[in-house]
Amino acid sequence: MKKFFCVIACILMAVSICSCKNEAAAPNESEADSQPMLGGETESSTQDHPEDITTESVTQSTTATTSQTKTQLKTETTTKTKPTKETVTTSTTVKSGLPPFSYTINDAENARGLSTERKGFSFGVAKDGVAHNQSVINQQTFDAFENVQALALDTKTQEKIMYVTFDNGYEYKNLTADILDTLKVKNVKAAFFVTLSYAKQNPKLVQRMIDEGHIVGNHSATHPSFPKLTRTQMAQEIATLDNYLRENFAYTSPYFRFPSGEHSECALELVTSIGFKSVFWSVAYADWDTSTQKGADYAFSTVTSRFHPGAVILLHAVSQDNTDALGRIIDEAHNQGYKFKTLNEYSY
Repeated sequence: MKKFFCVIACILMAVSICSCKNEAAAPNESEADSQPMLGGETESSTQDHPEDITTESVTQSTTATTSQTKTQLKTETTTKTKPTKETVTTSTTVKSGLPPFSYTINDAENARGLSTERKGFSFGVAKDGVAHNQSVINQQTFDAFENVQALALDTKTQEKIMYVTFDNGYEYKNLTADILDTLKVKNVKAAFFVTLSYAKQNPKLVQRMIDEGHIVGNHSATHPSFPKLTRTQMAQEIATLDNYLRENFAYTSPYFRFPSGEHSECALELVTSIGFKSVFWSVAYADWDTSTQKGADYAFSTVTSRFHPGAVILLHAVSQDNTDALGRIIDEAHNQGYKFKTLNEYSY
């Protein structure tokens, strides 16, 4: 009988021990709900773009549901992966291009018989603060033409004002950057007349001109002699460059400078008819030959001795002399009481 009770007692003890082990192995429901949920979807999100995940985003995910974690990770990615400034500038410039230039060529065959005689541009040497008579005649001639808007000398004011312009057919020794530096320091705005090849080869300089408030003028696509072209060809020369500026820089301006100053009555009228204004000059000198530069002092004395009210100054950006003397030229103009205006401030 004692043996029977002993066997029964052993069996009961064994059953009790097994029950205790099973209870210890299984957590209760409240403990299971409190564990962080880092399921397969969350891990997949972090593995797709591991460089975008920060300690902050992982910490936040431990207290969120799977869908909330995905939203938080996307937010972190957006705020942590901004493109560089250079990339934004390039992208914005290209994608925000202006619509193509639209124009109509009136009287394409020149049935009206406007003069096609090729004329060079002579301006005379101004001195003693007075414009040369040839510059005065030039402006009077342009004003007398019907349907022509052209500026050689501002005769509409007696104030001591001047306009500074540069021709940029090609870049030389990165002088344009130095010119822009000087203009920025002196707080003077200029007009740069560029060709198509210049715009294509020097996009950073053209963009800088625009960004710093200068005018980028049209100097034609291929720099031909305009009186030798048909009216259709003239328009195409101007439109080709204007469309390039529109598409690549989201920029346009209504100012045109004849290559070498060669023009005709027919050419002047055509330029105006498609919406552009011709810009000549009343102060210039032989500064374009890079092999015959004479020094900054020569450039300074030559330009400043020809100052006069209403002057349109033409300088070539390939001149080392001009570049070195520019700051002094501007200072001397201010010392003499002159103010620099932009072409946008001239009323045709």
